[in-house]
Amino acid sequence: MTTTKSRTMQTAVLGVSGYAGAELARLLLHHPRLQGRAPIFFGRENASGESIALTDLHPQLADNNGSASLRVEAFRWAALREREIDVVFLATPHEQSRAWVPDLLTHGARVIDLSGAWRLQHPENRAVYKFEDADATIAATTQQQAVYGMPELHRAAIKDAKIVANPGCYSTAAILGLAPLVRSGWADLNRGIICDAKSGVSGAGKAPTAKTHFMYAADNLSAYSIFGHRHTGEILEQLHLAPQQMTFTPHLLPIPRGILATIYVTLREPMQASAIAECYRSFYKDSPLVRFHGERLPQIQHVVRTNYCDIGFALAGDGRRLIVVACLDNLLKGAAGQAVQNMNLLFGWPEQEGLL
Repeated sequence: MTTTKSRTMQTAVLGVSGYAGAELARLLLHHPRLQGRAPIFFGRENASGESIALTDLHPQLADNNGSASLRVEAFRWAALREREIDVVFLATPHEQSRAWVPDLLTHGARVIDLSGAWRLQHPENRAVYKFEDADATIAATTQQQAVYGMPELHRAAIKDAKIVANPGCYSTAAILGLAPLVRSGWADLNRGIICDAKSGVSGAGKAPTAKTHFMYAADNLSAYSIFGHRHTGEILEQLHLAPQQMTFTPHLLPIPRGILATIYVTLREPMQASAIAECYRSFYKDSPLVRFHGERLPQIQHVVRTNYCDIGFALAGDGRRLIVVACLDNLLKGAAGQAVQNMNLLFGWPEQEGLL
């Protein structure tokens, strides 16, 4: 679909019922470049399949600027052209995104997919999703067009992408925390990297389960998906690591939202703290949504409900044992906020616009 700068871009969101979908709707509704042309919300949000008011689904989105008139409509393929939709955000299950994206591309829409459907290029990493593609050739061609949507690593490629595969929340924290060290060659990969990450309950999605039920999660801390979490492959691929070079363990925190990743690295040679700090500052000097705090360690309470990833570190006296802490809001920088950051890049706007 050809877009022009003479009109406001038309966005659409497919799948707005979840936590990330609600945050995405909020950000798009208040984005300064989208004023006067509200997002179109698609989905079947009640049993009858009829449209319902967005504010019935998410009362927190109610305002005095017309949000009460917005509906969550039943999706129609023809609407993509009829409504001149420039970009479609998919906040849908992995399997639905995997099935629908090839058809969305044939209708001329650019896609920002918040699911894990197109994040992984290597079949051995993608196997964790157990996708059953209807046409393997089409799926492979589509996969080749997908750009991993981490602006701090792939800014240039995202600008021209047809499919932006929005990163996972844990992956965002781990990759941003590690990328400067790994790309500089300072990390001793033979000693292995350990990423111990903890997430609030919203990271598991809106549908309740036995382990996200209040009676299980409250006053508790539990590890899960050890050696098998879906985000592990993203970390390996983006940092070009072998499986034996990284151990990633996620934990469930009894809080609504937020991620804290504590990353243990051995350096190849003794380093000074000032050199570590300069490495991070240089790497992220053009990344407005990464806040590097040097030797002050970040905390979840400082990033929750923001679109920042905060990073800090501590270096042992031997100059080799390094701990990096990366912190973010899993629903914003780890999902909806990063999706809007990617939209900004697609349209040539400052990537932090509408996010600060």
